[in-house]
Amino acid sequence: MVEKIQIMTDSGSDIPKAYEGKHGIRILAFPISVGERSFYDRDMTDAEYYKLILDSVKSSDFPKTAQVTVNTFIEAYTEYYNAGITDLIYVAIADLGSATFSNAYMAREHFFEENPDAKSRFNIHLIDSGNYTGVYGWPVIQAAIKAEKGVPAADIVDYVTDWCRYAEVNFGCYTLDFVKRSGRVSTAAAFVGEMLGLRPIIRIKQAVSTTTAKVRGDKTVVPKIVDVTAERIIPGTPYVIIAGNDKAAEDDLAKLITKRLGYPPEMVFYVGAAVAANVGPCVVGTIFKARPGL
Repeated sequence: MVEKIQIMTDSGSDIPKAYEGKHGIRILAFPISVGERSFYDRDMTDAEYYKLILDSVKSSDFPKTAQVTVNTFIEAYTEYYNAGITDLIYVAIADLGSATFSNAYMAREHFFEENPDAKSRFNIHLIDSGNYTGVYGWPVIQAAIKAEKGVPAADIVDYVTDWCRYAEVNFGCYTLDFVKRSGRVSTAAAFVGEMLGLRPIIRIKQAVSTTTAKVRGDKTVVPKIVDVTAERIIPGTPYVIIAGNDKAAEDDLAKLITKRLGYPPEMVFYVGAAVAANVGPCVVGTIFKARPGL
């Protein structure tokens, strides 16, 4: 049977809309609520969302994200099965951070119970990325490109799984308002950090979030991220940048990391609702595949 592959992810991947359309990637959007207002991730521009989330610091109406529902997944599975897709590859936001992956799994069980004949003609591959933003957005784009080139579904699944196993994001926060509200650090620690001008450097790998360093002052954030990246990246492998609303920090990081590694980042991922709700839009960092054993 000739494979007909569809790549699917959720909006926590922060894939730019241009890549979504160009490569036919299906992105399931997270519901967002702010007080009495409800909408979906990607309904507004990054700048509009950043303004919304910054304004929320002054009020009690803080944006909250919800998981993609079981019914949404069932509808997607049914749509692609009816369209003749043979292999649907879904790459999810970290299971430890959202019930979305579990919902995708439950929906798959339900779909095949209702459509037993589909088991021999329709494969649903579910991958827990164990991470957020471009850490899985990047391999999803590469997976879609591979599918366009006729790479077998099994090889695409292996590629994405391997990348997500070793990939990590290292980023700096320029304000502790959001990590304090999300519970990433205690209120007391956040208060002391702000008073001392400390900025945490956070690493997320395999769904585990750790503060790997604290630097003093905004100007020290980017150089530290460059050092960490150079120490941990597999030499010569692709990397990408994540950024928010600080264009100067983004440009500074791109310039310094290119000089340090000798080649530029592949692209920039701008943090969306899933990340910004927890760390804020004032972030900058790198995503790369780390050397085994680190």
